[in-house]
Amino acid sequence: MRLPNQTAEYTEENFREAAAEFLAIGESASNVEVARERIFEQVSRYQYDMFREDIEEWEGKVIRVRDCARAMRSLLNARSDRLAGFSVAKVFFDLGKGNPRPDLQPGFFADLLHIIMGLKTRETLEMPNYLNISRTLTGRCAALARSDELDRLGRRVEERMQRYTYGLQTEIIAERLILRERICRQFGASIEEWNDWRWHLKHIIRDVHPILSLVHVTEEDLECIRSARESGIPVGITPYYLSLIDCYPSPRDRAIRAQVIPNFDYIEHMKQYRASEECDLDFMREHDTSPIDLITRRYPGIVIFKPYNTCPQICVYCQRNWEITDVLSEEALASMERIDAAVAWIRDHPIVREVLVTGGDPLTLDDDILGDILRKVAAIPSIERIRIGTRTLVTLPMRFTDRLVQLLGSLRVPGRREIAVVTHVEHPYEITPDMVNAADRLRREGIAVYNQLVYTFYVSRRFEAALLRRLLRLVGIDPYYTFNTKGKEETKAYRVPIARLLQEQKEEARMLPGLERTDEAVFNVPSLGKNYLRAHQHHDLLSIRPNGARVYEFHPWEKNIAPQNTYVGDDIPILDYLNRLREIGEDPADYQTIWYYF
Repeated sequence: MRLPNQTAEYTEENFREAAAEFLAIGESASNVEVARERIFEQVSRYQYDMFREDIEEWEGKVIRVRDCARAMRSLLNARSDRLAGFSVAKVFFDLGKGNPRPDLQPGFFADLLHIIMGLKTRETLEMPNYLNISRTLTGRCAALARSDELDRLGRRVEERMQRYTYGLQTEIIAERLILRERICRQFGASIEEWNDWRWHLKHIIRDVHPILSLVHVTEEDLECIRSARESGIPVGITPYYLSLIDCYPSPRDRAIRAQVIPNFDYIEHMKQYRASEECDLDFMREHDTSPIDLITRRYPGIVIFKPYNTCPQICVYCQRNWEITDVLSEEALASMERIDAAVAWIRDHPIVREVLVTGGDPLTLDDDILGDILRKVAAIPSIERIRIGTRTLVTLPMRFTDRLVQLLGSLRVPGRREIAVVTHVEHPYEITPDMVNAADRLRREGIAVYNQLVYTFYVSRRFEAALLRRLLRLVGIDPYYTFNTKGKEETKAYRVPIARLLQEQKEEARMLPGLERTDEAVFNVPSLGKNYLRAHQHHDLLSIRPNGARVYEFHPWEKNIAPQNTYVGDDIPILDYLNRLREIGEDPADYQTIWYYF
């Protein structure tokens, strides 16, 4: 059977052809439970037959059967039905009996069809022609042949990366210098003022008027900004970050725009949430993990400390959109009494050895206020590490003045206390000479810099994130975490299926040298903390919704230490994601193995 590649081709008829054996079981079964048990046995039989000693297959096909069998057995069990509130086993039973299921959509048929085809080894995917190495060669002949193939593979990777524009390219630097001059003229600023971070804070762009004559904006962009402002949804762009947006229509700055211009779906969801008394935007349930104001604690040895609750620039998909009311809000800085109470709480819990100072963005604070807060934390005897969570490296790199860097460096005591900066570079187009200089200043002061990438749709094309990692290492920033986008309905346009992140880690990041792929793929589980996606034992596929959304159960980090509830959440339908890629010019066939990452 040829697998479809268009949404319209993923129909019940095509699914019936692939799943005929399972539907026949459903037809003959007296009830759903009988169908479930018999289909489960048939799935195991497929795996058993593939693993027979007299069967010789390409290892990739054997692994695919194993993974599809594991996934299908999980979809079929009664516990999955209970947790997901939906039964795949009943789908086989109903369709086998000829009962209509109008709820099932192409995304559902697409995902389950691929799993069945992979299980039955009828999948049309062949071994990727990346490495063509003869198994008959040995010694130096084998080494030379492998080296030639690795060269060929490396060239393919380079070609992929060269599709993307980044901020250190000569022509991009030149374009942005011209735009910087235009921005300075419009605001009546000198180059000295441009290089002063406080000037940027005084000229945060909150509405459409300052940008109309400076960069290319669509009517939809303008309407979104207007609507957000009218609805009280924070919008803020630093003049520096505005200089990263193109002056003419271009797909290069797609990720830049998506960072700061809310889309209509986000705005409508936020308006509905605010009108509802029952809605809680605290997706990570920080209320449930906050033992005292300004502190969040999910692990034994580290706490999050949030003394300042705003940023110079608002990311649309911000985790704390429930807390941040506006750009540079006057109420953002906690009172010194609350700050002192939080510091005292940390001091009273000496098992805590590390503090992540974040917010909001604490580096928006004046040096004197920031220094006072950080010194109070550093004075706690048990604290061995202070992390500063900030995006100013990306949005306001001139913030890293000699005075600030020296302040951070003064808190560092080798062998006693480490100071680290954790930033959020989202796309290669955000990397600029200004960021390079800021990161270099920190490194020269002995301060490590780490990056946390949020894996959104806008950085998810083949080898797009790989290029980002490569450039970050050259800048002096270590890739630390890659976060799967949180399951927040208002940020649906940013979300990427977990399968795509796993595919990226194993097929793209794996091509990079070790020091360039030091990040760990994680899903942040509400109230529980990080779930490491790379290891399948930390999460389970439970079901596939009628729209094609996979339902996952995430296991808490404490599972082998203490009893704790798991978290069940819906993913983004893979077919929807592939269709969006098609709309921006990508070939979904380049992503065909995505269906086999669970």
